[in-house]
Amino acid sequence: MVAINEGILSTEVAPFGGVKQSGYGREGSSHGLNEYLDIKYLLMGGLAANGEPV
Repeated sequence: MVAINEGILSTEVAPFGGVKQSGYGREGSSHGLNEYLDIKYLLMGGLAANGEPV
């Protein structure tokens, strides 16, 4: 985190920590959480385009 001519104002959504092996990383924000998630595609059958059961 870098501040220029201001005090550091932190928020819970800001990534924190170092890069590579310097620090804990960025696990405290959505950037770190995305490293643990996989995108899945779910297709459910049984409904026609108008929403009626097939």
